[in-house]
Amino acid sequence: MDFARRIALAAQGFGDARPDNPGRRHLLALAERLGLFQIDSVNVLARAHYLPAFSRLGPYDTKHLDAAAWTKRRRALFEYWGRQASLLPLSLYPLMHWRMVRARDGEGRHKYLARFASERRAYVDEVLHEIRDRGPLAAGELSSAEKTGSGWWSWSDAKVAVEYLFWAGLLTVAYRRGAFERVYDLTERVLPAEVISAPHPDAADAQRELLRIAAGALGIATDTELRAYFQLSIADARPRISELVEAGTLLPVSVEGWKQPAYLYAGARMPRRIHAQALLSPFDPLLNDRDRVLRLFGFHYRIGLYTPREQRSHGYYVLPLLLGERIVAQLDLKADRANGVLRVMAAHAEAWADRADAAAAAHAELNAVARWQGLTDIDVSGRGNLVQALTRTA
Repeated sequence: MDFARRIALAAQGFGDARPDNPGRRHLLALAERLGLFQIDSVNVLARAHYLPAFSRLGPYDTKHLDAAAWTKRRRALFEYWGRQASLLPLSLYPLMHWRMVRARDGEGRHKYLARFASERRAYVDEVLHEIRDRGPLAAGELSSAEKTGSGWWSWSDAKVAVEYLFWAGLLTVAYRRGAFERVYDLTERVLPAEVISAPHPDAADAQRELLRIAAGALGIATDTELRAYFQLSIADARPRISELVEAGTLLPVSVEGWKQPAYLYAGARMPRRIHAQALLSPFDPLLNDRDRVLRLFGFHYRIGLYTPREQRSHGYYVLPLLLGERIVAQLDLKADRANGVLRVMAAHAEAWADRADAAAAAHAELNAVARWQGLTDIDVSGRGNLVQALTRTA
């Protein structure tokens, strides 16, 4: 099990020392390595897409990510459905074309969007034509935005229409503004011409490459974990995994304690030791698969913000603390920007952790987070078995 955990951590970028001055180059290399940064609207500490790079690179200028994702001149990332809503490297755009084509044909996971587009085709076309004529628009700026529906999350008809067109690849997100609101435009007016005109591999070739990227980001994984990384179906993934095995890209292995067979990425690093120290976002790709986390780390993790208040055991926005090769603690954090304070709402050490070591690592990472977020103070006043040791360390 130790070798599997080390391989997984190294594949995720935790086998490398943090750079002294992380910049755009480091950020984009990490994006290529991981294949995606998941997006989530919650902003208790920092938005989800910023945190994986912080965990691996340390305090970096988030303007590099903003420019890469949402400025035309420096764009290197685009929004689309990866595992969930994600920022993906532009190199993956051709690999997603088959998914966009299937969306236009009404196939894929978003059945409600497909049904809406089928039943309201004239309206969807009207929305597309309006954005073509008027330029970038948020859903609420469309002339039909006042029409409301009772569908997905009580979205308006205009919102459902633009989300279908986004899924189908006909629109993309030109930029975000205000409270993280999406502003849509025609894909060919947003992404670089060389990306739009690049050859699109057929579905099988694209799926095979996505699985290879997933294997590189996971290091060692079951077939379920490989296909879940980019949300591929069993029918699409299994033949491609077999082909990658035949090509020698994936090596079948067994891992002690794992019920399912596993696959080792042929290019995976196998370090003798991992010396990591990082706070992990609830949406970090290392944590995306809860069953995998339990197998690799013996760590049971659930996202508090999706759990009813009375069932939250460790808090609302809980970041696990990685120290060395183990997850040793969980910290519920909140950025109180009005008062310039990073608030530790709860701090719990795991049963196997040395609390003094966990507190020292947590203190260092909390200081890094505060500095990164422009907060001047740290307040440890919450509950948990690590609070006393953390207070002494501070």
